[in-house]
Amino acid sequence: MIRHIVLIKFKPEVSEDTIRGFFQELREIREQVSGILDITSGRSESPEQIERGYMHGFVVDFEDWDALERYQTHPDHKALGGKLVANAIGGLDGMLVLDIPTAA
Repeated sequence: MIRHIVLIKFKPEVSEDTIRGFFQELREIREQVSGILDITSGRSESPEQIERGYMHGFVVDFEDWDALERYQTHPDHKALGGKLVANAIGGLDGMLVLDIPTAA
Protein backbone atom coordinates (compact mmCIF):
# COMPACT_ATOMS: atom_id res chain seq x y z
CA MET A 1 0.00 0.00 0.00
CA ILE A 2 1.11 3.57 -0.69
CA ARG A 3 0.03 6.34 1.68
CA HIS A 4 -0.10 9.72 -0.11
CA ILE A 5 0.00 12.57 2.43
CA VAL A 6 -0.61 16.20 1.44
CA LEU A 7 -0.41 19.15 3.85
CA ILE A 8 -1.49 22.62 2.75
CA LYS A 9 -1.06 26.18 4.02
CA PHE A 10 -4.09 27.88 2.52
CA LYS A 11 -4.12 31.63 1.95
CA PRO A 12 -5.96 33.44 4.77
CA GLU A 13 -8.76 34.54 2.45
CA VAL A 14 -9.66 30.96 1.47
CA SER A 15 -12.82 30.07 3.40
CA GLU A 16 -13.44 26.81 5.21
CA ASP A 17 -16.41 26.25 2.85
CA THR A 18 -14.08 26.52 -0.15
CA ILE A 19 -11.64 24.10 1.45
CA ARG A 20 -14.44 21.63 2.19
CA GLY A 21 -15.39 21.92 -1.49
CA PHE A 22 -11.84 21.00 -2.52
CA PHE A 23 -11.94 17.96 -0.26
CA GLN A 24 -15.32 16.96 -1.70
CA GLU A 25 -13.80 17.09 -5.20
CA LEU A 26 -11.02 14.84 -3.92
CA ARG A 27 -13.53 12.27 -2.64
CA GLU A 28 -15.29 12.32 -6.03
CA ILE A 29 -12.04 11.32 -7.74
CA ARG A 30 -12.22 8.05 -5.81
CA GLU A 31 -15.07 6.99 -8.08
CA GLN A 32 -12.96 7.72 -11.17
CA VAL A 33 -9.65 6.06 -10.29
CA SER A 34 -9.27 2.38 -9.48
CA GLY A 35 -6.97 1.38 -6.64
CA ILE A 36 -7.90 4.10 -4.15
CA LEU A 37 -8.51 2.37 -0.83
CA ASP A 38 -9.38 5.29 1.45
CA ILE A 39 -9.40 9.09 1.64
CA THR A 40 -9.27 11.18 4.80
CA SER A 41 -9.21 14.98 4.79
CA GLY A 42 -9.74 17.92 7.08
CA ARG A 43 -8.38 20.62 9.34
CA SER A 44 -5.87 19.87 12.07
CA GLU A 45 -7.20 19.69 15.60
CA SER A 46 -3.88 18.68 17.14
CA PRO A 47 -3.49 19.54 20.81
CA GLU A 48 0.26 19.87 20.16
CA GLN A 49 -0.37 22.89 17.88
CA ILE A 50 2.89 22.54 15.93
CA GLU A 51 1.36 22.56 12.44
CA ARG A 52 3.57 25.49 11.40
CA GLY A 53 0.77 26.84 9.25
CA TYR A 54 -0.13 23.54 7.59
CA MET A 55 -3.64 23.52 9.02
CA HIS A 56 -5.32 21.37 6.35
CA GLY A 57 -4.45 18.17 4.64
CA PHE A 58 -5.48 14.85 3.28
CA VAL A 59 -4.32 11.27 3.08
CA VAL A 60 -5.09 8.93 0.19
CA ASP A 61 -4.28 5.24 0.51
CA PHE A 62 -3.54 3.44 -2.76
CA GLU A 63 -3.26 -0.28 -3.49
CA ASP A 64 0.12 0.21 -5.15
CA TRP A 65 2.35 2.59 -7.12
CA ASP A 66 0.34 1.98 -10.31
CA ALA A 67 -2.82 3.23 -8.60
CA LEU A 68 -0.97 6.36 -7.43
CA GLU A 69 0.19 6.95 -11.00
CA ARG A 70 -3.39 6.59 -12.33
CA TYR A 71 -4.47 9.18 -9.76
CA GLN A 72 -1.63 11.58 -10.57
CA THR A 73 -2.31 11.50 -14.31
CA HIS A 74 -6.13 11.67 -14.05
CA PRO A 75 -7.52 14.98 -15.40
CA ASP A 76 -9.73 15.53 -12.32
CA HIS A 77 -6.67 15.23 -10.07
CA LYS A 78 -4.73 17.66 -12.24
CA ALA A 79 -7.61 20.17 -12.12
CA LEU A 80 -7.94 19.89 -8.34
CA GLY A 81 -4.18 20.08 -7.90
CA GLY A 82 -4.16 23.35 -9.84
CA LYS A 83 -6.82 24.77 -7.51
CA LEU A 84 -4.91 23.70 -4.42
CA VAL A 85 -1.67 25.24 -5.67
CA ALA A 86 -3.47 28.47 -6.63
CA ASN A 87 -4.98 28.74 -3.13
CA ALA A 88 -1.88 27.79 -1.13
CA ILE A 89 0.43 30.40 0.34
CA GLY A 90 3.32 30.67 -2.12
CA GLY A 91 1.82 28.10 -4.51
CA LEU A 92 3.77 24.85 -4.31
CA ASP A 93 5.84 26.31 -1.46
CA GLY A 94 2.67 26.15 0.65
CA MET A 95 2.30 22.41 0.20
CA LEU A 96 4.07 19.27 1.41
CA VAL A 97 3.62 15.86 -0.23
CA LEU A 98 4.88 12.52 1.05
CA ASP A 99 4.36 9.09 -0.50
CA ILE A 100 5.13 6.34 1.98
CA PRO A 101 5.00 2.63 1.20
CA THR A 102 3.37 0.78 4.10
CA ALA A 103 2.24 -2.70 5.01
CA ALA A 104 -1.53 -2.84 4.44
